[in-house]
Amino acid sequence: MKKLVIFDLDGTLLNTIADLGNAANYALTTAGYATHPLAEYPYFVGNGVRKLIERVLPGGTASPEKVDELLKYFKDYYGTHLHDLTQPYEGISTLLEEITAAGVKVAVASNKYQRAVDVLIRHFFPNILWAAVEGQKEGIPVKPDPSIVFSILSAAPTPKADVLYVGDSNVDMETARRACVESCGVTWGFRPEQELVDAHADHIAHNTEQLRALILG
Repeated sequence: MKKLVIFDLDGTLLNTIADLGNAANYALTTAGYATHPLAEYPYFVGNGVRKLIERVLPGGTASPEKVDELLKYFKDYYGTHLHDLTQPYEGISTLLEEITAAGVKVAVASNKYQRAVDVLIRHFFPNILWAAVEGQKEGIPVKPDPSIVFSILSAAPTPKADVLYVGDSNVDMETARRACVESCGVTWGFRPEQELVDAHADHIAHNTEQLRALILG
C-alpha cells in the first residue's frame, strides 16, 4: 500500500477545462482578439496560467506586457467562475474517501495558481484531510520542475518508495521522474494515453477502480 499519493488537479481530480477555456476566451475577447473553441484547450493547459495565455495569443503577440494584461482579465473572470462547469471526475470523491480511510495520505500538486487551487479543493473536497495542497506560487518554478513535490514531502515526510504521483499529462510524468517517485498516468483527463506511454508512466489507470487497486495494493 502506498503511504502518500500526490494528485495533479486539472484533468486528474477535476474536469476544469470548460471554465479555464471560458476564462481565457473572456480575456481574449476583452483584449480584442479572436477566441478558441473549447475543444482546443486541453492542449493549451498544463504549464500554468501564464503559459496558457501565451499559447492562446496569436503568434508574435505574446509580449510580457500583453500576457500580463490578459492574465489580469483571466483572473478577474476565473476568480468568480472557476467552478461554474467544473466537476470531479467519476469516482474521484469516493476514491479519496476510501484511501484516506485506509490511512493513505493525499496531497495536491498543481500548476494552477495557489488561490484558485485552495478555492477548488475547499469547494469540491471539503471533508478530505489533505497532507498538503500546493499550487503555483510566485518565484517557485512550475512542473515539471520537481520543487512542488519536494515541498509536499517536506510537509508530509514519506519515503519515496511509498509515494505515488498521479496525473494526466507528460508534464506530470516528467515531474514524477525528476522527483524520483513512482508515477501513474490517468486516461480520463486532458491528454491521450499515448502521451502518457511516451512519457514513460510507470502505470496507466483507465478508471478509479484501477487506481484504487494500485494505491491499496
